[in-house]
Amino acid sequence: MKKLIAIIALFSLSSCAELQQIANQYPTLGTAGNINIAGGLREALNNGISKQVTKLTATDGFLKNEAVKILLPQELRKVDAGLRSIGLSSLADEGLKVLNRAAEDAVKEATPIFVDAVKNMTFTDAKTILLGNNTAATAYLQSSTSTALYGKFNPVIKNSFSKVGADKVWTNIITKYNSIPLVNKVNPDLTDYVTNQAMDGVFKMIAVEELNIRTNITARTSPLLQSVFAMQDKK
Repeated sequence: MKKLIAIIALFSLSSCAELQQIANQYPTLGTAGNINIAGGLREALNNGISKQVTKLTATDGFLKNEAVKILLPQELRKVDAGLRSIGLSSLADEGLKVLNRAAEDAVKEATPIFVDAVKNMTFTDAKTILLGNNTAATAYLQSSTSTALYGKFNPVIKNSFSKVGADKVWTNIITKYNSIPLVNKVNPDLTDYVTNQAMDGVFKMIAVEELNIRTNITARTSPLLQSVFAMQDKK
């Protein structure tokens, strides 16, 4: 029970009815328990988004974070090596930077989708999370939001490529590479690739916060979070 409350408090805005269902099964919580849990749910979710996901929207949020930095797809690594071999390292570096810039733009669309997902979490979902591992809540969000995230991220990344000049940079890069004698020509779908990489980065950062708040007492930065997650510690 204590673990269940803690995990739900991490990434859920469960309805009052669902909270009452938990309380009915575990009556020792009482009315005060319901109030604390409901408030803790909202605060923990806000912390997860503000402390981790929003970091990715800043300049270099992807590029200078080795955990989520978008590297070139496998077929373009030979492009990178080829350009550097003919003295075009700066162009190769610029190509990598603009891919990460596009991802930063896209992540700004994530927050409303996550809010909707946690509002729709059912008690059955919560029980599944309880039986899962330390990233079970993250896995739930990934399964319930990936389609919507892709639909939001993909057009933003496509537009961002134009805004940050990525389309021109990569047209230039690919043209120059394809002009090198004896190389196999490339024409990758970079919009799809960066969309998926940006989504992976978001879930990696959510997993960081999930583990942190579940295992690190100092991450509970308010009396409300401390009281809710104290239930987990006593399990």
